Amino acid sequence: MLRLPPFTYEPARTRDEAVSLLARHGAAALPVSGGTDLYANMKQRLFAPQVVVGLRPIQELHFIRYDDTGGLTLGALATLSDVAESEVVNARYPALAHAARQISTPQLRNMGTIGGNVCVDTRCNWYNQNYDWRKAVGFCMKKDGDICRVAPSSPKCVAVNSSDTAPVLQAFGALIHLAGPAGERAVPVDKFYLNDGIQAWAKQPGEIVSKITIPPPPPGTRSSYRKLRMRNSFDFPILGVAAVVQLDDGGTCGAARMVVNSVASKPLDVPGLDHILVGSRLGSEALEAAADAAFAIGKPLDNTSATIPYRKRMLRVFARRALEDVAAVV
Repeated sequence: MLRLPPFTYEPARTRDEAVSLLARHGAAALPVSGGTDLYANMKQRLFAPQVVVGLRPIQELHFIRYDDTGGLTLGALATLSDVAESEVVNARYPALAHAARQISTPQLRNMGTIGGNVCVDTRCNWYNQNYDWRKAVGFCMKKDGDICRVAPSSPKCVAVNSSDTAPVLQAFGALIHLAGPAGERAVPVDKFYLNDGIQAWAKQPGEIVSKITIPPPPPGTRSSYRKLRMRNSFDFPILGVAAVVQLDDGGTCGAARMVVNSVASKPLDVPGLDHILVGSRLGSEALEAAADAAFAIGKPLDNTSATIPYRKRMLRVFARRALEDVAAVV
């Protein structure tokens, strides 16, 4: 049985107290909300903080709010179950509710938070192993080693982003709000994630995610999320595709965004949709061209489950299915 390393737990009652505790302990401390990712990684000795700052008691961050002017605001400590079951999320941002329902198991969704899923650690078959396994193969760049076992000539880690909610939030144009010693700042999701498996976020030491805001969807907005995983009852995604389109009353596309995930260290926007989908009625030819664009941008590596050819092939299939989902709503 893997056991947690020794640490001191210090709960925070307010956002400012959490920031203060993290600043006081510096590099020796890590924040935790639901703990579904952090504690598992601590058992594998991927992290060994001396102090764990508990965020769960911070009542001011447990909320889901919506208004027609500001859109949706998710407190960082809203649970994944809260997001999945929220009436307003299901009504106005159905892809986000669906993505939250696809995460792990009901028990872990009751514990895990939206802020925690946004900050889920990047994953790799060479990294997410126990200490003895990693020692036997000589460790890797992400932890204790100096070489990427997936791409030995790579100057950076290529562990993949495995958040289900991240591609959906990016497709909706969400902002991640960070609270830290210098105050609060907002970062667009596509700027929050960095294409580096180690330096994965634009989050500074001592900062915590306080909330996530998503602009109100324009009339005619449709959204979809498709997830590929080895076991449909539990696993992390080995591919995620989010699609958000805006259609007029006649079914013509006025705006479109598609984001693929779990094929790189950050979610990737599919380019060219302004020319491929906008102005079309999402017919078969347009959907196939958009799926081809997703296929071209995704370059999976041998760092997670399933083979590279299979995951590459599924890029086109799942992109097409995600777009068919929004086209079928017309």
